[in-house]
Amino acid sequence: MGRPAATLTEHQKAEVETLAAVLTAEQMADYFGIGRRTFFAIMQREPDIAARYKRGKARAIGSIAQSLITKARSGDTASMIFFLKTQGGWRETAVVEHSLQPDGTVEGRSAAERIAERLNAISLRLQEQPTVIDGKVLEDGS
Repeated sequence: MGRPAATLTEHQKAEVETLAAVLTAEQMADYFGIGRRTFFAIMQREPDIAARYKRGKARAIGSIAQSLITKARSGDTASMIFFLKTQGGWRETAVVEHSLQPDGTVEGRSAAERIAERLNAISLRLQEQPTVIDGKVLEDGS
């Protein structure tokens, strides 16, 4: 005959929904002073406790999501970007070009590196051109 199954007191059961807003199931087990497997077994054995946990999580997520949407709609750029990445499927991708060199090595450059190279080339071309102000060509150092 084994040990009796662990249970939560009525007070602990009432706390589950409130604590679910801020604690993971693992943290909740620690809070109640029981093993994590034991807490999961209790939730599996007692559907009411699992329902309270899920309801508490859902309410907290709903509340925070509503605040996020309010901020995004009011023009908060970070909130807009976060929402679109997590809910709208937006992704930031880095494109890397690869080219095989004659010696068999692979050269890869990121988009940022290619843009920097192009900007440097434009800057050099502009430096080579004479400075013209009001139709007069200025000498170097003028």
